[in-house]
Amino acid sequence: MSVADFDATTIAMPGAPPEHVADGARGPGLVGWIAIAVAALVVGGLIGIPLVSVFAEAFQSGLGPFAATFAEPYAQSAIRLTLLVAVCTIAFNAFFGILAGWTISKYEFPGKTILLAIIDLPLTVSPVVAGLAILMTAGAHTPLGSWLQTVGIKVAFAPPGIIAATIFVTFPYIARELIAFMQEQGRDQEESSLVLGATVWQTLWRVTLPGARLALFNGVILCGARAIGEFGAVSVISGRVRGYTETVPLHIEALYNESSFVGAFALAAALAFTTIAFTLIVNANRKSEHDRTAAS
Repeated sequence: MSVADFDATTIAMPGAPPEHVADGARGPGLVGWIAIAVAALVVGGLIGIPLVSVFAEAFQSGLGPFAATFAEPYAQSAIRLTLLVAVCTIAFNAFFGILAGWTISKYEFPGKTILLAIIDLPLTVSPVVAGLAILMTAGAHTPLGSWLQTVGIKVAFAPPGIIAATIFVTFPYIARELIAFMQEQGRDQEESSLVLGATVWQTLWRVTLPGARLALFNGVILCGARAIGEFGAVSVISGRVRGYTETVPLHIEALYNESSFVGAFALAAALAFTTIAFTLIVNANRKSEHDRTAAS
């Protein structure tokens, strides 16, 4: 065989495996399939089967009793409060997340590492501790709580306290999504915008945020999913007043303790369906973004 018989497709780099070996290496192989099977069994046993059980119990008595749960006044009150808390939480965390993502990813300043640690702190603190912290800070017998009551704002055992506790436990979700994306995005586009005469705020709203809209959307979805399902912090600060400070997770527990299993599982199934849908949306967005980046 002469040198002329070789072309660029047949010349391999030194040490590179043959083409058929490389193709075979992309498959899981025996060990890979065993690992996949074990992972599937663990996920199915710890997550899949319990979720299926919840949905099965919810519809065990038929569609009528399932739908009747959502017509009950206390259930409707819990749903309205949960939605209010989620909307307020998302609005606050989105505002802070945009500012945090912008400043942390684009600028260097003293205390940046400390700020990042504080943003991540709610991920390591128990939600019950978060509820107690809000209660000890703004409770009726604290200086701040007493002052707030004089101006007509009640925090502990009222919706404002539930909102504050939920903001605490969901604090990192939007900020972390935006910080990671903006750091990967770099500063080239922003610097070009500033050179062309745009102000800092114009650059933020017309250059940075449009490029980060998918990261912002993912953060909002994750924050909302966490907010509507929060139990520990809310149970401490709410006082569990039915029809006033009872969110959907708290109402589910109350119904279960009263042996109203159909109502409890119906609300639990609706809550689980909502959070699963949110998670699937985020995963689909991340996959599409990854595919788009790989294609480009």
